[in-house]
Amino acid sequence: MTIRIWHQSFTVLSDLAAYDDALKEHFRRVARPDTVIDMHGMREGTYRSNYPGDDIKHAGFQYLHSIQFMQGALRAEREGYDAFALSTLPEPGLHEIRTLVNIPVVGYGECAARAAVDDGRKFGALVFIPELAELYRCNVRRHGLGCRLVGAQDVGFRFTDVLAGFGQPEPLIDRFREAARGLIARGAEAIVPGEAPLNVLLAMNGVQDVDGVPVIDSLGAWVRTAEAAVLTRRAGLPEDAGGYFGATVDPARRDEVLEFYGLRPQ
Repeated sequence: MTIRIWHQSFTVLSDLAAYDDALKEHFRRVARPDTVIDMHGMREGTYRSNYPGDDIKHAGFQYLHSIQFMQGALRAEREGYDAFALSTLPEPGLHEIRTLVNIPVVGYGECAARAAVDDGRKFGALVFIPELAELYRCNVRRHGLGCRLVGAQDVGFRFTDVLAGFGQPEPLIDRFREAARGLIARGAEAIVPGEAPLNVLLAMNGVQDVDGVPVIDSLGAWVRTAEAAVLTRRAGLPEDAGGYFGATVDPARRDEVLEFYGLRPQ
């Protein structure tokens, strides 16, 4: 039976043709044959340019932009999707969205961290938006994995370098390997390659390790996590839920509150 996943990016995908195409190809490689991943980005005009980092490096802007993620999740549930996947390292609104919809919601950063600590490993992360290193450390602690993180730091190049790398990847991959060696020297036994564009660039070029230390395919991790969550639900098996961050709100009251704030998705 087909699994339908709503993929939600923090980029305007129509502005980034090379990245958009690479994502589609990567999803074809890592997803089950019966999984359909429908890609969604931010609305056109969300940012001043094709680079979201000028906005999402600020907590306030990230909070405001997360409204689009919330509305996307509500649409995904209404349109019959089996899971909603936040495909961005910051995971805006992840915990809040989980309480608003009754379908599995997975986050890119959380899935990457959980894959990285497999077999009790310690791990490190490299980001090309420097301000996200602090946010990622906070998120990892919130996911209960802070004791396994040896560091999250700037990789030393930027978004425009990654976009250029889709055409000429070798120099950027060399720079990534050099930055990763710094984390390995600090005890990292796995490397999370930060934001999704860098992840997919490395994966499409077969970069699976640095000096024998695995490089986590964060996108692959969230696809597998989303698929497993859907299959668990279909099998009627117990799911992790409850508590302040797990209890789902009453849908009728949810819609009333969304209407009051003018946030109900069309």
